[in-house]
Amino acid sequence: MSGEEKFDVIVVGAGPAGSACACTLAREGKSVLLVERGDTAGAKNVSGGRLYTHALKVLGDEFVREAAVERRVTREEIMVLSGDRAVTIDYHDPSFNREGEVPQSYTVLRAVLDGWLAGKAEEAGAIVACGIKVDDVIEENGRIAGVKAGEDEVYADVVVAADGVNSILAQKAGLIGDIAAVNVAVGVKEIIALPPKVIEERFGVRGEEGTALLILGCTEGIKGGGFLYTNKESISLGCVVAPEEVAGHGKPVHRIFQELKMHPAVYPLIEGGETVEYGAHLVGEAGYRGVPRRLYRDGFLVTGDSAGFVVNLGYTIRGMDLAVLSGVAAARAVLSETKPERVGSAYMQELENLKVLPTMKAVQGYVDLLDTPRLYEQYPRFIINVFRELFTVDGSVPPSLRAKVKAAMRDGGPGWWQVIKDGLRGLKN
Repeated sequence: MSGEEKFDVIVVGAGPAGSACACTLAREGKSVLLVERGDTAGAKNVSGGRLYTHALKVLGDEFVREAAVERRVTREEIMVLSGDRAVTIDYHDPSFNREGEVPQSYTVLRAVLDGWLAGKAEEAGAIVACGIKVDDVIEENGRIAGVKAGEDEVYADVVVAADGVNSILAQKAGLIGDIAAVNVAVGVKEIIALPPKVIEERFGVRGEEGTALLILGCTEGIKGGGFLYTNKESISLGCVVAPEEVAGHGKPVHRIFQELKMHPAVYPLIEGGETVEYGAHLVGEAGYRGVPRRLYRDGFLVTGDSAGFVVNLGYTIRGMDLAVLSGVAAARAVLSETKPERVGSAYMQELENLKVLPTMKAVQGYVDLLDTPRLYEQYPRFIINVFRELFTVDGSVPPSLRAKVKAAMRDGGPGWWQVIKDGLRGLKN
């Protein structure tokens, strides 16, 4: 990197947001520098595992046809664990995978997807510079005019921050402060290699079909959960937990994750596999409340995880699609405004047009709902106990259904009054 050339836009971070932004700009003839800290795009990204295709459609039909994805998600599953027992809810919808139609979502490997997206940006004309750590922004006359990397300075009309949940650039630009521990979770994930035939047999899928599985009750009462996604030749398995609660729990995250792997309901799904990748990362958990009050200043825009565009609904998690859309929104704002000082307000309008901010606002109540401590131990135990009562046959006269539910509650479950209060709280949120 050198300061000899000024770019129209510098994008920092070659994840989905950054590459989508760089590609959109470069296709319209803008001079773009896409800077990535990792040795390759995707080398430092271990999050995710699922991409909703509506975001790819915004980039263009060729992105849907050529995307470096794994399997079409046709099975949605939720697994509830308590002790060594488990209940799994399986929703299978053939309409998610109709022949000739684009599926609703794909499982993905971030190292592959991010590399492909950055490659598309480079094909469009962007300069992709990997292995470079951007340390600071350059400020001139109250506006952001470029970035610093070591002793190098590079200038641009607009700088786009797409450098992840703990955005250094957004902090340097004065838009965010240090992230509060309550607003993030720590996620760990392994990629476990398995033959395609084994994956298909174990998950009841065929060909390019795949499964997305979320797991509740696997974090020993700590706020969090697990996930599993089927790839072409591997399984993505991980768990996410609240860091403050882990600190007071006395058991490190990797131990909690290891016990999830060895659970009698989980281990048969990965048995015989070989771990080929392990990683840990921060995940935004605050929803719309985690979005900075200001997402721009003169010459500077914040996108993707840096802007807090992640939603956790308990039964599904969205981040990559919102990242792509926010990157496109940033690019469209730059393209639509000839005066740099107006780009910020145009960006906010594009976030509305592409339904990023409306989506974040619409589901903000889920944050309060997921803060209910009983969700992570008492309710999983209650659900498991109900099913135990339903399916236990010992030769005695079977009790009524009400008696079975009462018995499940007595065995460590929430009381009726607590269930009513939590139900009302859920409706309110």
